[in-house]
Amino acid sequence: MKLSVPKGTKDILSNEMKKYRQIENIFSDVCNNYGYGEITTPVFEFTELFQRGVGETTDVVSKEMYTFLDKGKRSLTLRPEGTAGVVRSYINNGMASLPQPVKLFYMEKMYRYENVQKGRYREFTQIGLEAFGSNNAVIDVEVISLVNVFFEKLGISDLKLMINSIGCKTCRGEYNIKLTEYYKDYIDGLCSDCKVRYTKNPLRLLDCKVDNCQKVASNAPVFIDNLCEECKDDFTLVKQGLENLSIDFTINKTLVRGLDYYTKTVFEFVSDNVGTQGTICAGGRYDNLVELLGGKETPGIGFAMGVERILMELESRDINMVNEVFPKLYIATLGDNAYSFASKLTYELRKQNIFVDIDVTGRSLKAQMKNANKKNARYAIVLGDDEITSNKCKIKNMATGYEEEIFVDDISKTIIENKA
Repeated sequence: MKLSVPKGTKDILSNEMKKYRQIENIFSDVCNNYGYGEITTPVFEFTELFQRGVGETTDVVSKEMYTFLDKGKRSLTLRPEGTAGVVRSYINNGMASLPQPVKLFYMEKMYRYENVQKGRYREFTQIGLEAFGSNNAVIDVEVISLVNVFFEKLGISDLKLMINSIGCKTCRGEYNIKLTEYYKDYIDGLCSDCKVRYTKNPLRLLDCKVDNCQKVASNAPVFIDNLCEECKDDFTLVKQGLENLSIDFTINKTLVRGLDYYTKTVFEFVSDNVGTQGTICAGGRYDNLVELLGGKETPGIGFAMGVERILMELESRDINMVNEVFPKLYIATLGDNAYSFASKLTYELRKQNIFVDIDVTGRSLKAQMKNANKKNARYAIVLGDDEITSNKCKIKNMATGYEEEIFVDDISKTIIENKA
């Protein structure tokens, strides 16, 4: 039987892996400039973490988690998202005693059992960040501005920023009453999931993607019109802060996000590109999550985005993230003595951060030179017994065909100083 990868997973080959690394490097640089430190959490956690943190009525928990019993009969789940694990780490490692805010970013694999389609996998790479300890709306603006800088670094400057506020405990209770009152006349026509949401988590009624449910939601009371004074003031500060940085935004009154832990500011960066339409990055504030998971009351805010989704966006715009790197020198050899000398030379040059290639398969000299050409080596040198004895060899510019005689002892110096 021919084995293949499981559905929803893929091999990331060398050329594509370079693109992943480039995105991660740019993200890491931007985060470092904003004062964020990197964190990594276990690939699996106790299932209760996600049930409590993400919310049992969410699609992630109710439909998409990879959950299993270990040999001790404990229920464990492959992480479906990053925030809950980082919050758990913040609590477990006593980060509340550190100078606040505590700023953390991550780049990790996530796992969700969902319908596989272009840009959506069951194993995927997610980059994101979390900031704990500030209830001031200025950090909301800072986080959004970081995302904006990241996309600019990638060469993407025309994504649409959507923002909204979904309030706090105070105004959400009152809003949920209005929402359930509105929906009670439409219960029979809702999907089965929304019938459950109606009693367990009314706010998530607005996030349903079923056509009929969306039609009902389009005329529902909007949260932004039912905010308490504190949440109104916070949202005003967010808008003013974005305007001050000249970051364009649109208020999307139906934006609520799909996870239960969000409060106040929520946001999305959305693409209008054909073939990649939809959300590229999503996040928001979660002021109750740390306390919900057993810590002290601590405000928080964060976001996440899938690297595969970003790669789709870059490809659709013909943005090449990676410049191909070719050998600066290819050393072709004839005979054991020459290979022994060349291998030492190659080793020393590689320690100098110079990309040098040498044949390790026993090819003929003609085949070695063909290989140097295929690999787009900048220069090539042939070393045999005669060259080693005479201490002279020819270095060839593979692009022009020009050859120059140099001393064998000077190969390293010539390549390092790039005089050839």
